Amino acid sequence: MERMICLIAGYLCGLLQSGYFYGKTHKIDIRKYGSGNSGTTNALRVMGPKAGAVVFFGDFLKSLLPCLAVRLVFQNQPEMIYLLILYTGFGVILGHNYPFYLQFKGGKGIAATAGLIMAADLRMTLLCLTSFILIVLITRYVSLGSLVVATIFLIWMCVFGSMGAYGIGQNLLPEFYIVAALISGQAFWRHRANIGRLIHGKENKISFGSGKTK
Repeated sequence: MERMICLIAGYLCGLLQSGYFYGKTHKIDIRKYGSGNSGTTNALRVMGPKAGAVVFFGDFLKSLLPCLAVRLVFQNQPEMIYLLILYTGFGVILGHNYPFYLQFKGGKGIAATAGLIMAADLRMTLLCLTSFILIVLITRYVSLGSLVVATIFLIWMCVFGSMGAYGIGQNLLPEFYIVAALISGQAFWRHRANIGRLIHGKENKISFGSGKTK
């Protein structure tokens, strides 16, 4: 029951489409421009750095806050708490990626994943942030940095979960790994077109001078 509550609550929080609503305040539907999604990178591409920052923090907080709330509400269930955080974060990502009121056309869930990562483990947050910044600075591929973060997340959760860092009972570890894999898998699925362009050297790069991608 707790799992379903966290998943549904997360999905409802994920429906707060920062990019879509910010675009509407500027009289545009961001999904009709650029890459066609309502996430941070497309907001940056279409409306500039201010929009990118607003959208990122909006999507980041809509994941961070409910995940932190779960830590508080279920603190008396230490063997379950991190599993429930994953369910909540996964729900937020699904709500962000597939909002029912926008014909299931949302973003790619990276900012929401970042919120989940910060709520789960500050050490992992530091590693993911450092890796993302370095990769984007060196390659100028936001998509590549995002995919590396998703990979680090999965490896970290599996390694430290098996070491007992999150207090997950042995009987719950397979489920813990599966949910973590689903979260990471969403990032790869939503970036499948980017992966194809990366392979063929046609992916858009970010230009630090203008704050927009090219």
